[in-house]
Amino acid sequence: MASSPLALTVAGLLLRPAFGSRRAPGRVFDRIVVEAGEAPGDREFVDGFRTLLGWWAKAEHLTPVGWQAAQGHIRRHLANRARVRRLIAEHPEIEREPIERPVFVVGLPRTATTVTHSVLSLSEGHRSPLLWELLAPDLELPPRERRRAIAAGRRMVRGTDLFAPRFRDIHAMAAEGPEECTFALPHALMPLSQARLPEYQAWHCARDFTADYRYLKQVYQVLQYGRPRRRWMLKSPMHLENLDALLTVFPDATIVWCHRDPVTVVASFCSLIEHGMAVSTRPVDLAGIGATWLELLSRAMTRGLAARAAVPPEQLVDAPYAWLGSDPASGAPKLYAAVGAPWTETETARLPAAVARPRGTRRHTYDLSRYGLTRDEVESAFAGYDALRAEVDRA
Repeated sequence: MASSPLALTVAGLLLRPAFGSRRAPGRVFDRIVVEAGEAPGDREFVDGFRTLLGWWAKAEHLTPVGWQAAQGHIRRHLANRARVRRLIAEHPEIEREPIERPVFVVGLPRTATTVTHSVLSLSEGHRSPLLWELLAPDLELPPRERRRAIAAGRRMVRGTDLFAPRFRDIHAMAAEGPEECTFALPHALMPLSQARLPEYQAWHCARDFTADYRYLKQVYQVLQYGRPRRRWMLKSPMHLENLDALLTVFPDATIVWCHRDPVTVVASFCSLIEHGMAVSTRPVDLAGIGATWLELLSRAMTRGLAARAAVPPEQLVDAPYAWLGSDPASGAPKLYAAVGAPWTETETARLPAAVARPRGTRRHTYDLSRYGLTRDEVESAFAGYDALRAEVDRA
């Protein structure tokens, strides 16, 4: 593993005096609730995050930066939930905003879901949530407050680039760029990318996510209220494990399922997790990353394949990696046709920027064996996916 960036070392030293607070996570959580606010009647939601912070406080090898990040994660979700509920109480018509025929890009991570989402976001008739909006969803803001919210998003991106410089090579983020629903879903897998949390993993896997998706819909209703209505283009690889809950809340959604060889996917994603987790956990358990994420990703695929059987064929689009991973000029128009959207000269002109690697990034290299995994193990874990992927590749 690469050595710790100087900025991360300095931040750890500065935050160390407050690190002892993790011995009393209940008191820390009570302070966060006061800061973030709590909507009346939302005790179950709040208690879920209280429990999460308690588990996070016990995580092995957590760094001072990791403990600070855990508190920030909890604070952001509680503050956003309180704001969304307050806005709906003040403007009940928000919940009547129609989120019509949204497109959800799903699939295992590292299957070109990000570039697919980026390409779908090119059209003026489409609407994707921007990172700064997901970090603090709100109604249309006055210019000064809008600039402040965008600046907060930029600080978050700069912090990631500063503490984990290689992360940008793998998954670059931009405050004003389209980003995935994971930032708005209350109990996604994001905490497991920061620390080893076996209790949270078990709790997550036993959870019914329908309520989380109802809240996700409210977030997009807030972001749509008072603004022109356009077709939503949404994305997260983590939707794959909860397609049943997603389609319960968004029954007319179009599912764009991205496909790629799972061996490549698992190796690439474990590398992404390593570089992100190194900010919060030292030392990083590489074999632990491999075991945890092989289990989680294969579980997501098993659940996704089971839910797929109930998706109406006209609402399902299979997107092979070659469409945008190797030949976007021909693949992008196919993608638009598949979701029932026109591909025009405007989108053609914008395509090169949407599929280009961010300036200054380096090629991402990875090795499955680094995470204690073998090709046979991964192929066995995803054996049920082979027939579908072969069919998609032939089409």
